[in-house]
This record gives sequence, structure tokens and C-alpha cells, in this order.
Amino acid sequence: MTVLRNIAIIAHVDHGKTTLVDALLRQSGTVRANTEMAERAMDSNDIERERGITILAKCTSVLWEKGETPIRINIVDTPGHADFGGEVERILSMVDGCLLLIDAAEGPMPQTKFVLTKALALGLRPIVVLNKVDRPNADPDDALNEAFDLFAALGATSEQLDFPVVYASGRDGWASHSMDGPRVDLTPLFERIIAHVPPPPVEKEANKLPFKMLATTLEADPYLGRILTGRIISGTARPGVTMKALARDGSEIERVRITKVLAFRGLKRQPVDEAEAGDIVALAGFTDASVADTLCDLDNMEVIPAQPIDPPTLAITISANDSPLAGREGDKVQSRVIRDRLLRQAEGDVAIRVTDAEGGDAMEVAGRGELQLGVLIENMRREGFELSVSRPRVVTRTDESGQLLEPIEEVFIDVDDEFTGVVIEKLTRRKCELAEMKPSGAGKTRIIMHAPARALIGYHGEFLTDTRGTGVMNRSYLKHAPHKGQIEGRRNGVLISTDAGNTVLYALWYIQERGFLFVGDGEATYQGMIIGEAAKEGDLDVNPLKEKKLTNIRTKAADEAMRLTPPRRMSLEQAIAYIGDDELVEVTPKSIRLRKKALLPHERKRAAKA
Repeated sequence: MTVLRNIAIIAHVDHGKTTLVDALLRQSGTVRANTEMAERAMDSNDIERERGITILAKCTSVLWEKGETPIRINIVDTPGHADFGGEVERILSMVDGCLLLIDAAEGPMPQTKFVLTKALALGLRPIVVLNKVDRPNADPDDALNEAFDLFAALGATSEQLDFPVVYASGRDGWASHSMDGPRVDLTPLFERIIAHVPPPPVEKEANKLPFKMLATTLEADPYLGRILTGRIISGTARPGVTMKALARDGSEIERVRITKVLAFRGLKRQPVDEAEAGDIVALAGFTDASVADTLCDLDNMEVIPAQPIDPPTLAITISANDSPLAGREGDKVQSRVIRDRLLRQAEGDVAIRVTDAEGGDAMEVAGRGELQLGVLIENMRREGFELSVSRPRVVTRTDESGQLLEPIEEVFIDVDDEFTGVVIEKLTRRKCELAEMKPSGAGKTRIIMHAPARALIGYHGEFLTDTRGTGVMNRSYLKHAPHKGQIEGRRNGVLISTDAGNTVLYALWYIQERGFLFVGDGEATYQGMIIGEAAKEGDLDVNPLKEKKLTNIRTKAADEAMRLTPPRRMSLEQAIAYIGDDELVEVTPKSIRLRKKALLPHERKRAAKA
């Protein structure tokens, strides 16, 4: 009989989780040594590969057969970015242990604190893996001390404080119980997992009890339909059996016949005839059940409690694209289609909240941060959607006394010593408070600030400019606190097109003297579209279609002298953070354009007066 272990790998972004999973798959024999496997095999999503981050939690399993009894280890690779923390919270509820990866050079970071808080609250006893100890600037002892201080600060129990430590290099595929130990393979890590992580807590007769499972993740398959993944609490899962789904309040959602029971075997999800209590499986056949619902036998009436999820902190309004260029590049342009797509997203992602906006033509989408919302919009544009997106705004609350509360984030900033002054000055102007400042070695300083979430909207680009691209900024939700008052926004106005058509070099050459351009020669534009940033305060109406008056005199040298400065191209997240409250981002499969909500000048004047 195979023994089970269920673990999650949690860490701050870019501390090496996915790379370590690659090495575990190789060395366990799950992926043969002579088989080609893509680097970061668990990051299968296109956007994950492009950005080098994990967005969706994914399951895999390895079989360790070097002892008397074969042991199957179900491994869940989790996201490291705070915007996708909802994935981490759900996953931790279906595992019995976790590997907390800490970069030996950087030490614990904001997301390390976030994921560790969730793990300790669930009673998990993490194994601390000091990764990248072979880096030139690594300081494993200091990182370990900081980790212990973090455990203590988060209220860890004496059992949790007595955590085992493994020194490793996921990239090179070795682990050791000490810094001076042999650096051969990952056997010490496997041994530590088997010895320290308990088997799933199932009763002796659990397989004879009625089936019960909490749906933890949801995905759509073009052939199998909805696939719900979770850990079996009791009973046995078999295809062809009729089951029901219960909502969190105990009400019955639906009764269906299970079409497939899928178990994780290496990088593949394989159909099995039977799955027992304690195993992590995926069930196909449900049509309405979603995340946090209880999937169970028809006789069961008990609901499995689900982990509470941290609330969204940022919201945007998404509506159908109604610009003069609408419908030219995308095939999904109707409000109804956009609404259905957003509601499907909210079903599978508990960190996203979707509601109807006032008027009914738009949708309010609330999430954890700019990156999470940006990834959602990027996925939609790749699917052929055309959208209009508003400026992000924070999700506020009111306390019992009626006081307005806004989300505050803890910001960790690592910068060269010479840039600390300008960073602190600009953040202080944005109502941020300095919590801690200390040297972090090699001429760098670590700054910890408590900042209103709205103060950081659009700041990252300015931060990179101020630090010459060398600064690193990480942030995570801290709490809701009393509203900090007015915060200065974008100082400069924008250049607004007064005509529709393709831009002309002659016109742009004169316009660029008044600011920065966002468009180049020969690009489609329309009245009310933002084509650049003005050098001064206040918006400026300009005509990018104006052509040179023809005369009998030709001067070739004058025409050759017209050279445009390359236009400033914004990414989707940059564009959403840049716009003002009276502006929108037009998103299509091929273009990202900025525009005013009111395209006509007299409408903008009327709105400004109102």
C-alpha cells in the first residue's frame, strides 16, 4: 500500500518554488532523466512563462520508493505574488505540511510573512528551506535568524518554532541538512518531508464512511467541463456515482453523476477507478458547484467549513468598448458576453468580486491589486475581447462609528543608499509613513513603509525612474485604517486629439514640443483619444492630422530634419495606473489606447463644471 503525504510549497515571489519542483520531479524518477521537460514545467500558462511568475496554483505528485514502503507525495506549487494570495489561502486548507522557501540572500520578504501567517493559523508546521545558498551574497545564518524572528512575531507555537531547516539550491538540484554537508541530490529534502509532514488525518474506517470533499480549485476543460479539485476527507471517489454539492449555508446546489475521477501522477492528471480518503483528486461532472462548496454522497448533510478569504483592496470598472474604433480587432464586444466572462472568472477565483455597476452597462471588478486585475484583462484581450477599463480605486469600508477606512499596505523597498532620500520624500508626500529603515549590505538600504493602497497606484514606474531601475519594491495588504485624506495624483495634463484619422509626421513633429507622445506616425486616432502627455498642467487639444501646406518651393533638407522622438509605449498595467478619473483605457486584442470618457470637448467642459 502506498503512503500519502500532502505538501504545499510557499514563498515570496522569485524565491525558487517552481524551479525546486522541477528538480523534485526529476530526482524522484517521475520524469525520466532522458525525457525533455520544459524549464519551470508547472508554469504552463502563457502569461506565467512570459512574466516568470506563478499565477495559478497547480498540483503534481512524485513517488519516493527508496524506503521499505513507497510514498506518494502530492505537491502543490503556489503563487508567490501578493495579488494572487487567494490561491495560497485555498491550497493550504488541503495539505498537511508545507515547505517555506526563503532566499538565503534576501531573507524573509512581504509575501513570506503573508503565506506564513496563513500556514501557522491552520496549524501547519513548516519546513524551512534556505534556497540559493550558493549565491555570492547569500547569508544563510542571517536569513535563518530573520525567519525565526518572523515565526515568533506571528505567534507561532513552540512546536511550530521548532522547525527543521534544509539548505538547498533548487537550480542545481541538491539539499543538505547543514551548510557543510554533502551537496549531492535532494534526498535530504525528501527524507525531511517524509519524517516531518504527517500523513493525511483520516480515520481508520474513513474509506467506509460517506464520501466528502471540499472543492478548493476550479478550472474549465473543453472536453470534461468543470473540474473541481480538493482533498478527500472521507469515503471513496468512483466515476459513475451520483453525488451532490452543498453550498456554504448547507443548501443543495445540484445532484450529478461523476464522469471522471482524476488523480495527479507527475505532470499529468490521469483517470483512476477509485481514490481513497486523504488523496488530492479532481472530479468532473458538476455544472454549478464552485470553490468552497462541499461535494459529497447523497446521504451527507454536513458542510465542510471553508477558510475565510482576505477582502479585495482594489476595484476597476470594465465595460464594452464604445470608441469610434470599436469592433475592428476583437470579436467579443457585447456587454452581455463580457459580463458572462467576468462572472465565470469570479466563480473560480475567490479573490475576485464582480458586481453590476450603476446603470447596468458596466461591471465593477474588485481584486487584490493592479497585477491581478491586469492579468485578468490581458487574458480577456487574448481571448478576443474589446474592453473599456477605468482607473483603479481602493475598496473602502466604514467602521461602527461611521469612520471611513481605507486599505493600508506594508511596502518593502530595497534601494541603493544614494536613492533613499528621493524615495522617502516622494512616498511621504503620498501620505506614507516610515516604519523601519536599516542597511541591508553592499551599499543598499531596506525601507519599510505603511502606505495607503491608492498612493501606490501608478507609483512603480516613477520609482524605477528615481532609482535608475535598480530599486526593488514589494508590497502586501496590512490592514484597513482611517482615510488619510487627499493624495496628489498626476501633475501633468494630456494631449487630446481633435480629429479622427491616421496621424501625420508633420503634425506630430510640432506637437512633440509640447510634451511626450504616446503614438507614432501613421497610427489610427479619433477625437477625444489621448495621444501624449503635456509638459505642463492642464489638458491640451491638438490636431495630429494637420498636413504641411503645399507651395511651389521644395526644401528637401527641411523635410529630412523632421525626426520624431520614439513614442512612449505603455504596458497594460502602466496604462491603467496612468489614467485619471475622467479617462479610460481602450483594450483590444492588438492595441492599448488611452481616451477621455467624454470624447467631445463640450461634453468634457460640462462634466468638469458638474
